[in-house]
Amino acid sequence: MTNNLYPLKFIPIYKSKIWGGNKIAELFNRKNTTNQCGESWEISDFENNVSIVANGFLKGNSLSEIIEIYMGDIVGDSVFQKFGCTFPLLVKFIDAQDNLSVQVHPNDEIAYERHNSFGKTEMWYVIHADKNSHLYNGFNKDIDQNEYANSIIDGSIINVLNNPIVKKGDVFFVPAGNVHSIGKGILLAEIQQSSDITYRIFDYNRTDNNGEKRELHTDLSFDAINFKQTKDFKKSYSIIKNKSVNVTDCEYFTTNIFSFDMPIEKDFPEIDSFIIYMCTQGSCKIEYDDQKNFIDLSMGETVLIPAIIKNLCFYPNSETTLLETYIK
Repeated sequence: MTNNLYPLKFIPIYKSKIWGGNKIAELFNRKNTTNQCGESWEISDFENNVSIVANGFLKGNSLSEIIEIYMGDIVGDSVFQKFGCTFPLLVKFIDAQDNLSVQVHPNDEIAYERHNSFGKTEMWYVIHADKNSHLYNGFNKDIDQNEYANSIIDGSIINVLNNPIVKKGDVFFVPAGNVHSIGKGILLAEIQQSSDITYRIFDYNRTDNNGEKRELHTDLSFDAINFKQTKDFKKSYSIIKNKSVNVTDCEYFTTNIFSFDMPIEKDFPEIDSFIIYMCTQGSCKIEYDDQKNFIDLSMGETVLIPAIIKNLCFYPNSETTLLETYIK
């Protein structure tokens, strides 16, 4: 049975958001997104949002079901030993037509104690940014809890955060504890731990369609925040054409940028993990199973390569960029 495993695509799970827009539908040629579609969950095993296979003989099965059947052949033996039938990552596209709230995510210890959940460390890769779009990631100086509390009250919290203007290709690492926010006009890919715990700190005093302000989590946030200055708030890297370039390497995931314009063969004998590819530019054909079968991947699509597949050949239709993610 295991020899029949193949690259898996999943049905996207769309999330309407007060700040969501239409870029996921327009730039990715999606036909059935929700109104104000802020997020497309590409691969998820989180609570009631479990991804369903969209292709091949496993079509219609859930991610958790196929892990239960194929175990390490899907996720890798070491990953299965650590996480069992729970898929440890959540990958998504985010479209911010308006500013997201200023927020923070708890680490594993706090999340487990309070919510019986993983913490939430994440990274962002910017796919599109309107002119002068910016985001926030971590404090631009050391602050204490009193200064922080006062900045929440008077709305000056955004003045003490790193606030870079962003462009296509920018990468940001957001560990649990970093106060952060995605700014309007940005479409990005997010790779994160499998968690949806967010402590909302500041929301620009906006209201929903019923005139109600969204709940803030000021008290919960205090223990979760890293009040130290974040100096490495943006990752620096240089593309090496036709090779994978590492941009994030943490205990929860490793992510590379793979940009190529010629056929490339890749072997993964040392990686005991699934591999996720998110296409952020162009399109390609991926051959597998000793080059007997292939799958197409276009901009805005995501594919999960089972751990048992150790050889792939990539054929670009034009210059193509993929995010390549696995667990060491």
